[in-house]
Amino acid sequence: MKKKKLSVGQVVNYILLLVLAFVCLYPFLNVIAYSLSGYNAVLSGKVTFYPIDFTLSAYQQILGKTQIWNSMRTTVLVTLMGTGLSLILTVFASYALSRNDLPGRKFLTGMILFTMYFGGGMIPTFLVVKGVGLYDTLGALFIPQAVNVFNFIVMRTFFRNLPESLEEAARIDGASYMQVLVKIVLPLSLPIIATIGLFYAVGYWNTYFDALLYIQDPNKYTLQLRLRSLLFGEELNNSGVNLEGLGTQVMTQSLKMATVAVSTIPILIVYPWLQKYFVKGVMVGSVKG
Repeated sequence: MKKKKLSVGQVVNYILLLVLAFVCLYPFLNVIAYSLSGYNAVLSGKVTFYPIDFTLSAYQQILGKTQIWNSMRTTVLVTLMGTGLSLILTVFASYALSRNDLPGRKFLTGMILFTMYFGGGMIPTFLVVKGVGLYDTLGALFIPQAVNVFNFIVMRTFFRNLPESLEEAARIDGASYMQVLVKIVLPLSLPIIATIGLFYAVGYWNTYFDALLYIQDPNKYTLQLRLRSLLFGEELNNSGVNLEGLGTQVMTQSLKMATVAVSTIPILIVYPWLQKYFVKGVMVGSVKG
């Protein structure tokens, strides 16, 4: 069988894609390399995208601290609770407003879209959060922003393009609206649910400003807020990490990079499991209709 030769344009495209991939990967590879490199290599600035004088000292000292594990637990809880609540609200709202027979559908949709362009502002939102008793609680990190309007639009578009005949047949057989949603609509919507769920999960996992604004108790710090404290040196002097001397001692830069890696890798692990749904969910939810 004769192999098809690549055209000049294809070769150029492949080269450009490889360069772009390297540009995107290099910062992360550099972080990993720094976190796994020895003191002298980091101090001399020789580290690029592969570790020199391989050592796990930075990870041993970072993961040996209860503050990091407390922040990891807080971030996981916020991500799970926030993603679950957001998916439930987004699914119910987008499904209901995708039905043509819902009274006031256009008005309600318009009100939701209005919030996409006009918000109350940081100070009014802060006053509301504090007024309802959410200040310095984990609920402040996901309840006020439980529904993202863009995700709502994508999911609503997906629901509007499902065959109406399936729902009509189920209704004729005596199924309620809730049964139609749970037994027919949701099984057909796994791609868009997985995609929107990933969007929400990444957002909650990386939450930083809301935690900085609403959380005062250090025991409730998220991983990103803990990382900020470490990057600004607020915790290096009182965390019990020995930064003096050479050889086996870990440099501040290595500790920072190890913390960045610890906060990034868990969410990266989730992506391959949802990748098969990702492209299909976004394309079907945003292009059709």
